Amino acid sequence: MNIFRLAGDMTHLASVLVLLLKIHTIKSCAGISLKTQELYAIVFATRYLDLFTHYVSLYNTLMKIIFLVSSFSIVWYMRRHKIVRRSYDKDHDTFRHYFLIVPCFLIALVINEKFTFKEVMWAFSLYLEAVAILPQLVLLQRTRNIDNLTGQYVFLLGAYRSLYILNWIYRYFTQPHFVHWISWISGLVQTLLYADFFYYYFQSWKNNAKLELPA
Repeated sequence: MNIFRLAGDMTHLASVLVLLLKIHTIKSCAGISLKTQELYAIVFATRYLDLFTHYVSLYNTLMKIIFLVSSFSIVWYMRRHKIVRRSYDKDHDTFRHYFLIVPCFLIALVINEKFTFKEVMWAFSLYLEAVAILPQLVLLQRTRNIDNLTGQYVFLLGAYRSLYILNWIYRYFTQPHFVHWISWISGLVQTLLYADFFYYYFQSWKNNAKLELPA
């Protein structure tokens, strides 16, 4: 554990709390992509298959449980909650996210650290997480209606991955033989996908204006 890893985890946790705050208090999921949330649920379900078989630490176990429970809770809210689901913009959230699942799984079958079920699923979760934000970014570009909580949620997601890259750089120079190409490349791709959003987010913050993405 180092400051970059801890900051990344807390930023990731903050992004989830911001989204749950919006859904639970405002009873609205406007501007949120259900497709992205479903992809994240799959990411955590396939990454944490070792939850009850491989104990690392209490912190590690709690974080796994939090992300699993929160991701499926968000999907449930958007699909089943009688008030929240009314605000879901399914007309604009039309990204065919299953086109992301199949290629990521096929890549995981070929490129993995070890050809076992858990290792293939772990690689699959990394590849899928790298592109899971795409439906959300497309939805924001289509609607151009980005409220403060939605903007903060997406920004915190991008910041979390950026901090993890700093964590990997730090560990590369401080830990011998620390090389994880799958995590590194996936994380870099994921961070690059946020680049355009980051630019417009900081522009809106700098000019004290409403956040809007170009159509």
